[in-house]
Amino acid sequence: MNFLVNILISAFAVAVSAFLIPGIKVAGFFEAIIFAVVLALLNRILKPMLVILTLPITFLTLGIFYLIINVLMVYMAAWIVSPGFEVNSFLSALLFSIVLSIVNSILDSMAGK
Repeated sequence: MNFLVNILISAFAVAVSAFLIPGIKVAGFFEAIIFAVVLALLNRILKPMLVILTLPITFLTLGIFYLIINVLMVYMAAWIVSPGFEVNSFLSALLFSIVLSIVNSILDSMAGK
């Protein structure tokens, strides 16, 4: 039940973030749900490995490379959900990942997490 609530909150955050960022297009709320599920799975499975592998460069760039990893996760999720979710540029993906994190944390705090 908790996972389902998290996915719905994330899907709403994806829809809001896609509305706010001009280079991101989501076809509908169902596609936002699919994108949220895919992004959650990528963040659980692939992101920890990427963080560990890129730890030296992340350390050298004072953590800025971690943003590149977030952009990579957005691109990979968009590629998987391809017809319903589009990312037009690197800057759009970067802004989307930042806004998504902010909106997600606001919604989580409103939900009492």
